[in-house]
Amino acid sequence: MPTAFVVGTLDTKGPELRYLRDRIEAAGVGTTLVDLGTADPAADADIGAREVAGHHPDGAEAVLGLTDRGQAIAAMSVAFERFVRARDDIAGMISAGGSGGTALVAPAMRALPIGVPKLLVSTVASGNVAPYVGPSDIAMMYSVTDVQGLNRISRVVLANAAHALAGMLANSLPAAADSKPAVGITMFGVTTACVQQVTDELGDAYDCLVFHATGTGGQSMEKLVESGLVPYVIDLTTTEVCDLLMGGVFPAGDDRLGAIARTGVPYVGSCGALDMVNFGAKETVPERYKDRNLYVHNPQITLMRTTPEENRRMGEWIGHKLNACDGPVRFLLPEGGVSAIDAPGQPFHDPEADAELFAALEATVQQTDRRRLIRLPHNVNDPAFAEALVKTFHEVTRT
Repeated sequence: MPTAFVVGTLDTKGPELRYLRDRIEAAGVGTTLVDLGTADPAADADIGAREVAGHHPDGAEAVLGLTDRGQAIAAMSVAFERFVRARDDIAGMISAGGSGGTALVAPAMRALPIGVPKLLVSTVASGNVAPYVGPSDIAMMYSVTDVQGLNRISRVVLANAAHALAGMLANSLPAAADSKPAVGITMFGVTTACVQQVTDELGDAYDCLVFHATGTGGQSMEKLVESGLVPYVIDLTTTEVCDLLMGGVFPAGDDRLGAIARTGVPYVGSCGALDMVNFGAKETVPERYKDRNLYVHNPQITLMRTTPEENRRMGEWIGHKLNACDGPVRFLLPEGGVSAIDAPGQPFHDPEADAELFAALEATVQQTDRRRLIRLPHNVNDPAFAEALVKTFHEVTRT
């Protein structure tokens, strides 16, 4: 039977964590109780706090020798993430806590592979959970009452969480019989036509995993690349770089394209939607951008056209990232426009801005036999561009 790791600070959340353990075991699933407390050690833990703390780069005393609780919890978080990365027997993980406990456990949960069940009962789960979940598949459940003692509400919430994890572990999905290799593809609404044609053409031979380029989408794709679950990438829509550099709401992380460089997977990229920075409703656009070319995509999303200077910056940023990639790389430049609204007669059509982007890429990228830029006289959504993208993909996967 798989083992569920029940983890948390037993010195402050002992009754709640032991209740989770007992409910999971009552459902027929084995458990391992892990103590992450930094004060009083728990005698009944299967794995004690000192053992976990010993994974800190500076040793256990760098965690347990601290008198400031906040500093100790932060140090334990570092140790626990390293502890998790060192193990191969974690079939699932569950925890419960407040803001501190959530911040302690979440990095280690994010370190677990996609698909390993991970459930976090938290007092902060009804707010913005992006800093905790990140690009992972952590399930967060709002605790309703504080995680402080067992009562008529907390028992129900914790039991539901325990039974959910037990159900995931007892009913895991069998390995897929389909042996098609996976290819990660990035998409935005304004590059949908291209992605649909590409997936139609590749779908018989590849398992096409499409990621919405909303900041987390690109990070999720790269997490799967780094985990070895996605061996090929068609990064058609690199728009998250716009938001990273210009302060939009869907920013790529600083490590965007980092997994491509570290793994050397065959990579075909393009400039999809590099014509736009994303903001919320129009009234949320920063004051410094109020006089720019703005396009209301929907009541919740306002797009801002990138300028030639901003395109130069993006071209240089992407170019330096591509230079770090030693695997087969092709990056396609759609001279007819980088999105559906960057075409003649459309609100973001700006050949000068696009030309600056392409020129910056060509000036920055160190082209070799394995790393090349390819100019094409098409809009990113033209059928001919999708055909060229697929042809180029087949070329790099044979490299």
